[in-house]
Amino acid sequence: MSARRSAPPRSGPFPETALYAPVKALLEGQGYEVKAEIGAADVVALRPGEPPVIVELKRGFSLALFHQAVARQSAAEAVYVAVARGRGRAFARSLRANMALCRRLGLGLITVRLPEGTVEVHLDPAPFRPRVSAARRGRLLREFARREGDPNLGGKARGPVMTAYRQDALRCLRHLAEAGPTRAAEVARAVGVARARRIMADDHHGWFERVARGVYAASPRGLAALEEWRRMMPSAPPPEA
Repeated sequence: MSARRSAPPRSGPFPETALYAPVKALLEGQGYEVKAEIGAADVVALRPGEPPVIVELKRGFSLALFHQAVARQSAAEAVYVAVARGRGRAFARSLRANMALCRRLGLGLITVRLPEGTVEVHLDPAPFRPRVSAARRGRLLREFARREGDPNLGGKARGPVMTAYRQDALRCLRHLAEAGPTRAAEVARAVGVARARRIMADDHHGWFERVARGVYAASPRGLAALEEWRRMMPSAPPPEA
């Protein structure tokens, strides 16, 4: 389906029905005969000798829109969702996320800019073939294996998460808080963290201070963080050296 088509401008508020004329014009420009409200479908388009195309219209993305579109897939292989195109970064983020959802559901995606009536086809319906990223799976499994215990609450939306990296950093930090400035190799042996030197040198959290070549100490910020994590995760404190 072609990407763009314009219909005459409209004025006033934009009900859901305002999407129909621009979408119909797009389809008719592709040689389809178009009719509205055929059975449960908002828009049905037919070309001789071809299966039907269905378009579901909504002013914006919603779960109800996707429910309706998926239900229409029992009547047609080519099902599109069409929504009014918004402006700004928030809509751009929403468009990207919903385009990914449409791709997974095998749906097409159309936006209509009102009142101009400019129509853009972002995605055509196609079967989704999931591909697992070996790199992402590897990161997932490594984090699972390295993380000690289960210190976080599932569904947490905000705030820091106890990762395996943070656990290793806290082990190093705890040792330095108790032993004072220590060579990186000794810290690694004492706490069983092979990457201790890299963690302290990179110092992503600002917890460590290099006091001499290869020698590290806990920073004031690190000591405060150690107490903070002890309060936040009392059931899983950093292990003793």
